[in-house]
Amino acid sequence: MRVAALEALTDPADAPAAAPGGVDALTVGRRIRHHRRARGLTLAELGAVVGAAQSALSQVENGKREPRLSLIAAVAAALDVELTDLLDPAPPPSRRTALEIELDRAQRSPLVRELGLPAVRAGRSLPLDALESLAALHRELARRHDAANATPEEARRANTQLRTLMRAVDNHLPELEALAEDVVRSAGYRGGALTHRTVTRIADDLGFTLLHVEDLPHSTRTVTDLANGRIYLPPASIPGGHGLRSLALQAIAHRVLGHERPQSYADFLRQRLEINYFAAACLMPRSASVEFLSAAKAGKDIAVEDFRDAFGVTHEAAGHRLTNLLTAELGIPVHFLRVGEDGALYRGYENDGVPFVQDATGAIEGQPVCRRWTARTVFDVTDRTTENYQYTDTPAGTFWCSSQTGSTREGGFSITVGVPYAHAKWFRGRDTRVRARSSCPDAACCRRPPADLAAHWAGRSWPSARLHAQTLAPLPSGTFPGVDDHEVYAFLAAHAPAPGTSPDGRPD
Repeated sequence: MRVAALEALTDPADAPAAAPGGVDALTVGRRIRHHRRARGLTLAELGAVVGAAQSALSQVENGKREPRLSLIAAVAAALDVELTDLLDPAPPPSRRTALEIELDRAQRSPLVRELGLPAVRAGRSLPLDALESLAALHRELARRHDAANATPEEARRANTQLRTLMRAVDNHLPELEALAEDVVRSAGYRGGALTHRTVTRIADDLGFTLLHVEDLPHSTRTVTDLANGRIYLPPASIPGGHGLRSLALQAIAHRVLGHERPQSYADFLRQRLEINYFAAACLMPRSASVEFLSAAKAGKDIAVEDFRDAFGVTHEAAGHRLTNLLTAELGIPVHFLRVGEDGALYRGYENDGVPFVQDATGAIEGQPVCRRWTARTVFDVTDRTTENYQYTDTPAGTFWCSSQTGSTREGGFSITVGVPYAHAKWFRGRDTRVRARSSCPDAACCRRPPADLAAHWAGRSWPSARLHAQTLAPLPSGTFPGVDDHEVYAFLAAHAPAPGTSPDGRPD
């Protein structure tokens, strides 16, 4: 499944033609070629039987033309195979056919077009070992290209493009909302917090068993064994916590959405956004969430902490989910920030005009947040057991914000949800008397020291800078997109069920 709002991140010309049933036209065409050759028929002979021109069938077999379902059915009858044999999305029926498809796709890629490499026709005269070698060379070429492109600049550009796109759609993806709603309802969800049992049922419905293990490869969050229907998760650090439900749903989302190995950093980020969105939409389904928030708005008592507790998720998950729903469903523009104790913005979203500091590429990650904003002043508050509220006057207008703090092994952080002054009337805490003034992104606001201190210490001090972790965090390590394949395959081999057992290890 491709989310329509995110299709701008990939070049539609790079995608293979579609065939009935969601299988790409190239796979269907090569399956037809495999069975035609197995019957000893030429293209002309098959065309005479099904009433199609030889040239048209050649285009179908090479994936350059989308076949009609009626033509596929006629071909299946002529070749004496089931229609499902030609529409099967599973691996092709022979190693050679699989390699022909892989080589054809590689030679159509933007990378090969950019390099101007001549195409090699994978005809019957091409030896299998030569075909193996060509496919392996293209695989390695793509791997090296991905590794070279996965730079901080590439990451920032792709992330900025994705954030701009999501801002244009108010951070709302209706297709994923509907899909998540269907999935949880089918698994028995009726309201409130999504239980671990319901998540297990969702996995069961898709043919997967959830297993918790201590030895996941260090480069992975989860591992899915497609062959044996297993999803491996880390053990629960907090029994009943939201984290494992979210991880399981993200792993499930890769399968539900039909993701394949990312071909670019933008593709990798798009997939990550989609699985996070799907997991959040399952944990806080749209219908139940909108009903809850609409009642709170009617009572002028919207609060992140209430929404969080109603669905049994973290404050950050609840706050970010509000960015999906407040504008699209309740007509309230909103902004969201996750800020470290060092003042750097780790994660941000806005469609209400709040002025984030940006670098030359338009990226906001790693940029300093104004010391006078709620996201920073909340660290000076003694009582951190509940949300803290503040109005802030900025060059873009006055904003009301609610902030809550938390901590990890890496240090403290704050989660902030805010809205323009006119919309503060819907929220708990609107009556706060705390108010600040900010002129950021003007550096004179809070990033330049007072003139007398600067004059006194200039040339008489030498601070050693601390590297922000998020500066390098987006980069994949090793092979793109950051997964150590050797470790993963060794892990799967060690955990594969013995022959004659079910996916959860019991005898069949």
